[in-house]
Amino acid sequence: MIQKTITIQNQSVTFKSSATIPRLYRLIFKRDIFKDLSKLEKAYNGKDNSPFEIDDLEIFENVAYIMAYHADNSIPSTIEEWLDQFEMFSIYEILPEILELWGSNLQTDVENRKKLQQVVGK
Repeated sequence: MIQKTITIQNQSVTFKSSATIPRLYRLIFKRDIFKDLSKLEKAYNGKDNSPFEIDDLEIFENVAYIMAYHADNSIPSTIEEWLDQFEMFSIYEILPEILELWGSNLQTDVENRKKLQQVVGK
């Protein structure tokens, strides 16, 4: 489990990534976070400052919300209420931080599996 605090419009927002995130995401949004983040990362890496598509923005909002909610479940219980506490902000400033947090958590999971395999002797 990895946490990161990001400042969004002078507000500190803590995001948390762990093995729970895919389940929470699936329960709340009825979508696969692995597929969604893959699509979002491709859109982010493939665009030269051209605007994201509406689907990409929705995925970003969903992922950011679920990671913030996982870190602090006292935030508003709906994504709309949570987003309402911010003015407009650039996805290009926050998205790289979210992708890095997700990637760090995946790397930690891979390392833990390798250690487990060594202990088990496989």
